[in-house]
Amino acid sequence: MNRTALALVLSLAVIPFSATAHKAWLQPSQTVIAGTDPWITVDAAVSNDLFYFNHVPLPLERVAITAPDGSKVDAQNGATGKYRSVFDVQLKQQGTYRIAMVNSGLSASWDEAGKPKRWRGTAATFATEVPKDAKDLKVSQSVGRVETFVTNGTPNETALKSTGEGIELVAVTHPNDLVAGEEASFKLHIDGKPAAGLEIEIVRGNTRYRNAQDEIKVKTDANGQFSVTWPEAGMYWLETGTEDGKTSLPQAKQRRLSYVVTLEVLPQ
Repeated sequence: MNRTALALVLSLAVIPFSATAHKAWLQPSQTVIAGTDPWITVDAAVSNDLFYFNHVPLPLERVAITAPDGSKVDAQNGATGKYRSVFDVQLKQQGTYRIAMVNSGLSASWDEAGKPKRWRGTAATFATEVPKDAKDLKVSQSVGRVETFVTNGTPNETALKSTGEGIELVAVTHPNDLVAGEEASFKLHIDGKPAAGLEIEIVRGNTRYRNAQDEIKVKTDANGQFSVTWPEAGMYWLETGTEDGKTSLPQAKQRRLSYVVTLEVLPQ
């Protein structure tokens, strides 16, 4: 992945996506499927329009796939082009798969000989790549998740269990059981605990072909729960983000959290 694209993806991981025209997403070829050994293809990109390839690809090295029994599955036939990455997933098991890209890292800035210096990396590389005596050092931590869910046969919830890191979606309504005109409910957790007051933006795809985003805005209640009634069938992009001071590195004073999920709503 070229430096420009990587820098953009890292920056998207540390700010709420609604603050920028660029949207990161994973789009599976289908989210509900039945078969003895089916496959799906997933597109991964950052774009201006949902879900069109017109900006940069997402990096495949961050793909993490959880099978219905909780085991890890490798992506197959991966390729990265100018505007998108693409990979296949073989759905050998019956149940629900979680397909995610997780960005977790640090960014720093400081003054060196009167010139601003910037750095991005991990806690492991921070000690060796950032000067210990850096002047006016400012460090922030980021945790960002971009994901989607796919079910082969009967849905289950093993792969949906929280990892306890960053913002995660908790199913009240199963994410592969969404129908136009019906209400669905979810919860959002931060580090495994209910997240109250998170502002959420939901946008249906095909924004290229309409003048308005037609976004739906909701907010989590005291228990981290929110509900939405889907106006019509289609692929939807849901995002939220926040900041706190719960960093894992003493030098970092701020932690930025972001979350994006692609959900498919089927017709009645």
